[in-house]
Amino acid sequence: MADAVLTINAGSSSIKFALFETADGLTRIAEGLAEGIGTAPHLRISANGALALERRWPAHAAETHEDLMREVLGWVEAHLGADRLIAAGHRIVHGGNRYTAPTRLDAEVMAHLAELNPLAPLHEPHNLAAVRAVLAVRPALPQIGCFDTAFHHTIPETATRLALPRAFHDEGVRRYGFHGLSYEYIAGRLRETVPDLAQGRVIVAHLGNGASLCALRGGLSVDTTMGFTALEGLMMGTRCGSIDPGVLIYLSQSHGMDAAAITDLLYKQSGLLGVSGISPDVRTLLQSKAPEAAEALELFAYSAARHAGALISCLGGLDGIVFTAGIGEHAAPIRAAICQRLAWTGARLSPEANAAAQPVISTADSKVEIRIIPTDEELMIARHTLVSLG
Repeated sequence: MADAVLTINAGSSSIKFALFETADGLTRIAEGLAEGIGTAPHLRISANGALALERRWPAHAAETHEDLMREVLGWVEAHLGADRLIAAGHRIVHGGNRYTAPTRLDAEVMAHLAELNPLAPLHEPHNLAAVRAVLAVRPALPQIGCFDTAFHHTIPETATRLALPRAFHDEGVRRYGFHGLSYEYIAGRLRETVPDLAQGRVIVAHLGNGASLCALRGGLSVDTTMGFTALEGLMMGTRCGSIDPGVLIYLSQSHGMDAAAITDLLYKQSGLLGVSGISPDVRTLLQSKAPEAAEALELFAYSAARHAGALISCLGGLDGIVFTAGIGEHAAPIRAAICQRLAWTGARLSPEANAAAQPVISTADSKVEIRIIPTDEELMIARHTLVSLG
């Protein structure tokens, strides 16, 4: 009999999950996605590389996160047969000051985490909804929270401070950083594959619909572009990234926008979507002939290179760049545009290696080693979950 761990990454209308067997290390044996929750639910599960289940519900079906989790857990337990599901590990975006390591999710912890909802409104409420959904369906199943903010607690205190009155810092208004599970995985892969580079000064570019950079020294986070919320830093799919706070005052005073309207603007209407007026998806924009699409992509690369320059100053130099996540792993033109703007560091990109998405995409004479490393947040969650069970 083998044990298994389920990892869960829940959004507002989707639940991404993976199943890992624990017999010989951690082996991914199934994965799936439940999407369209609240509109037209669709559940798809693959096991050992083959489609194992696909189910669609009609438009506006009433299925909730709890209903979909019941479907997922039912399939998981049937698939495991005599094997045993021993825990569910959740990606929780925000852990605040309190949670700096994977934590067993009980009522007290959940109450504390719910207080952080305003800091990550697109993610935290839905992360917690999935925990409650599992609790309702399998109340005895241990659940472990793995926090995207935890990896960044090695950042020096100076880099976490905002230049506001101290009382706000004391109540938790500070820079936290996100995408920590991804960065932790990449740091581990660097230690395994190129230990010399792992000990150096590396910028990891997690570029997806949400995008950020992290400065690693010796495999530890010393600064990152996201801060108090996941709005700061790079331009993203629908988020604007860093913005002059005076713009928000202007929008409030001159356009009569309240907090809810500004929140919607900054999180859902800006970034690549806002600048292009076409799409938040880099793939769509790369295929478009519209000048607005080209302008949005140029601004995206400019934003990434500009913030990378700031992180290089924090590191005191640069030994390596790692691209990861959807855009970072798959969009060769974006990698090229960013590296071109960082050529002053001595970074030299091989066009052939970049086009082929090889593991190393820098030239032999490049002073900065440039790599592509696919991230695996699910595996990171499974590892943390297993360790947390003791």
